[in-house]
Amino acid sequence: MVYDLDTNKAHCLNKTAAAVWRFCDGKTSVPEIAQFLSSESGTNVDSDLVWLAIDQLNESSLLEVQVEPKFQGQSRRDAIRKIGIASMIALPIVASLVAPKSAMASTSCRCDNGTNTDCLLQGSCPTTCNIGPNVCI
Repeated sequence: MVYDLDTNKAHCLNKTAAAVWRFCDGKTSVPEIAQFLSSESGTNVDSDLVWLAIDQLNESSLLEVQVEPKFQGQSRRDAIRKIGIASMIALPIVASLVAPKSAMASTSCRCDNGTNTDCLLQGSCPTTCNIGPNVCI
């Protein structure tokens, strides 16, 4: 799991995508990453599979430097066909979702009169919501 503080997005990377992401250090070549994945998985991993992972990482803004997509203009299905069915076990997957900002995810008060009021932002409960000093219901 990779959390981007700038965009408030959480990215779940499978084992293949995570391994490629770890090796995207500006020093390790695509063939070297493919060789590592091959030795880890016990199957032949083509450089195109690494490029597919890099394209996904790039698309999710998980790389410091944007790279030109290798499979630009091709659907994911076409890219997978090009890589080959033999590599299906190692297919990289990056699933992303937007997480609420911490202030939005925090508990707030709910007024009985049907309107929602955020006591945390106001610093105290409005009198219409108050059942006691600074107590919202």
